[in-house]
Amino acid sequence: MPGVEKLTMIRRSKDPDNLTPSDVRHFKQALLAKQQDILNIVISMENEALRQDRTDLSNMPFHIADLGSDNFEREHTLSLTASERRLLMEIEDALIRIENGTYGLCEGNGERIPKARLRAVPWARYCLKCATLSEMGLLGGGEDNEESDY
Repeated sequence: MPGVEKLTMIRRSKDPDNLTPSDVRHFKQALLAKQQDILNIVISMENEALRQDRTDLSNMPFHIADLGSDNFEREHTLSLTASERRLLMEIEDALIRIENGTYGLCEGNGERIPKARLRAVPWARYCLKCATLSEMGLLGGGEDNEESDY
């Protein structure tokens, strides 16, 4: 039936989750802005944590507990930067998907990721259902497929 085929095409074109070129440009700009923000934060945090200028006596701990606190703070900051670096990798992967034309498609089931999810998590690689399965280790390769919703 030719009418059914035409109706299907109309329905597809009116799908609110279809990404227009304008949508893709918007998400690319959002990803690039987030990437720059995170890079600035990571650089700042790493510089602060790794600052080795301990020649100033006012920076020296006066008690062994202070030294332990300093070390804990440094390790905590470095673990935060590792988390931010993982997010940078997710953003880079999303930018690659934009270039490949696969941005907005769920890597778990191939369906469109809703725009609302992309607005919340522009680097999302899974629809909400598949992201949940991935977090539970039930999608494909388990931890390798985890997605971060920072």
